[in-house]
Order: sequence, then C-alpha cells, then structure tokens
Amino acid sequence: MPIFVHLAPESRIALIRRNGIGRLCKRGDDLPKGIYAVPVTPDFQVSHQWLRELKRGGRGTICGVYFRIADKELVWVGHYNQSHRKMTAAEAVAEFLSADNCEGWEVIIPRRIEAKEIHRVKSLPQVIGWRYFPGAKGKPPFCTCKYCTRGNYGAARLRARLGSPDD
Repeated sequence: MPIFVHLAPESRIALIRRNGIGRLCKRGDDLPKGIYAVPVTPDFQVSHQWLRELKRGGRGTICGVYFRIADKELVWVGHYNQSHRKMTAAEAVAEFLSADNCEGWEVIIPRRIEAKEIHRVKSLPQVIGWRYFPGAKGKPPFCTCKYCTRGNYGAARLRARLGSPDD
C-alpha cells in the first residue's frame, strides 16, 4: 500500500484528524474532483515540492498529512498543467519515481480520505519546494507591471531592475 502526502493548512489539521480529508477540489473539466497528493519518495524535497507554492497563497503554516490507499485503487496522475492519466495507485507511484523530473507532478485521488486511513500528520519546514512554477528560480518574471507584482516581496526593486511597462 503506497503512502501519499497531502499538504494542508495547520488550521485544518484538527478537523482532518477527526473527519479525514473531505474537501474535494476541482480544477478543469478534464479532471474529476479529488484530493491532491504526492507519493512519499526517498527524496523529501520531491515529496513536499508543492509546499512553497501553496504557502504563497497566504494559507499560513502548511503541514503534511500522510495516508495509505490500496494498490489497486484508481487515481489520476500527471503534471499539473498537462493531461492526467488514470491508473492504479501502485502504477502512479512507479510512474512518479520513473519520471526524469518529478517537479510539478501530482496525484488526484477521486474520493475523500477517511480519518482511519491517515497514517501520520507532521509539521514541515516551510521553505521546501518551488514557487510560481517548477524551474522558475533564476528566470525573470513574465510581466513586471504593478498589477502582476502587487503584494510580492521586493516587487518595487524587481520593477526597478528589470523595467516595468508602467514607466
């Protein structure tokens, strides 16, 4: 039985321990509603890669919720901005581990996770993963206008360094 990790705000952990992970999210028409997760791998950074991107949305401290599902259970796996494929949980873990670059990959489990399936809840270091998109570090932003960079730390300095279309 593979172990997956779901990243959730610390404020929801007591509710998750009591009721399980029940909020099914939907993104796009081609994917079912489901729980977003990543297989636990020997590489801690890869397993928790989404943390900084989720934290960037202002959700506060993020914790890891580890759970097991059956090998034969059907899930969706793929890169977040590409089409996903339906396969068993065991095949999804194998696909994830065999990928050249696992950054941006996700698994969608199309049902709620019951409290009894939760293996562990863990507080995580809050500096793991990527922001904006995998491989973004060192690349200039697409747009540096005041609207696109509003609220970002160091936005005025970034606009001064790279130039802004507002000038």
